[in-house]
Amino acid sequence: MIDGARTVTITLPDKREFSGKIVGADPKTDLAVVKIDGQNLPTVSWGDASKLQVGEYVLAVGNPFGLNSTVTLGIVSALGRGHMGISQYEDFIQTDAAINPGNSGGALVNTKGELVGLNTAIFSQTGGYQGVGFAVPTSMSKPIYESLIKHGKVVRGFLGVSIQDLNHDLAKSFGITDAKGALVTDIRDESPAGQAGLKQGDIITTYQGSPVEDAVALQRQVTKTAAGTRVTIRVIRDGHEKDLTVKIGEQPETTKIAKAETGESDYVLAGVAVQDLDRDTAKELGVKGKGQGVVVTAVEPDSGAEKVGVMRGDVIREINRQPVKSVKDFEKVSSRLKKGEHVLIIIDRRGNALFFSAKV
Repeated sequence: MIDGARTVTITLPDKREFSGKIVGADPKTDLAVVKIDGQNLPTVSWGDASKLQVGEYVLAVGNPFGLNSTVTLGIVSALGRGHMGISQYEDFIQTDAAINPGNSGGALVNTKGELVGLNTAIFSQTGGYQGVGFAVPTSMSKPIYESLIKHGKVVRGFLGVSIQDLNHDLAKSFGITDAKGALVTDIRDESPAGQAGLKQGDIITTYQGSPVEDAVALQRQVTKTAAGTRVTIRVIRDGHEKDLTVKIGEQPETTKIAKAETGESDYVLAGVAVQDLDRDTAKELGVKGKGQGVVVTAVEPDSGAEKVGVMRGDVIREINRQPVKSVKDFEKVSSRLKKGEHVLIIIDRRGNALFFSAKV
């Protein structure tokens, strides 16, 4: 809601309005901190999301369909949901408390009235409530809040590896019976992982003594680790276990991200966020050839792009026969599109070229 905003106005249930100052934002988790100056402001205390259990009652507070201060009751349906494609870093609380458009950013509280999550998304085929909603847990949002206030940005731990999940066939190929762990597919140059001796093909099974279930679990553990911390990682290499000590670094600034925006909601490229395609991302996505293009990092629901089939992870190569090699090219070409014009988009999806044709 604050992306690109020049001014932010906060309206309280008692109808008081305040001008808000954006302290900082974290696009990777879709969270932001906004500051207001006032007296007798209502607050909610932080809760411990790590203590939540499946089946526990929670309440969702929000503004669905413009209905102010709406509260719905449900249970925690699942914890630690990832691989949803909603944001770059995912560790969602899933709940069946009714969450509808307008609930995003609202509080998810436990029966003590403590904040345990921030409502962020719904899974729906109709656009409305279908019993599946997601919230960012306070175990993720509170450190982000504290980092934005202290640094103006989010400081995350950095290992410097590309990883993927294991399946039973891969596990068998590596001579192990358990498909748990994170498989290292690449090591970034001069990264903490490379300096510690991690190698392509290593299977990371524990991090600081805690088991690593999959790639998302490892990502969560690393990003929560303070830069400069020395951690012990256990890997399986050539069928043998090996312990390595890694000094976690600070995650470098991300590549530039751009978003095509317009006042027309049916504009085919509205709601598409892209970033430059680097070597590691190209390899991860299976992009062949020179690896030129921009990778789609997000597609807004019900946008023109989603309707024609553009998906997160697609690599846009051309728009109307114009090569797209960078975010700058994407912005330049898309800005020339006119209402009513037919647009031909060529993308690379996991190494396969696809054409999409749509009318702006």
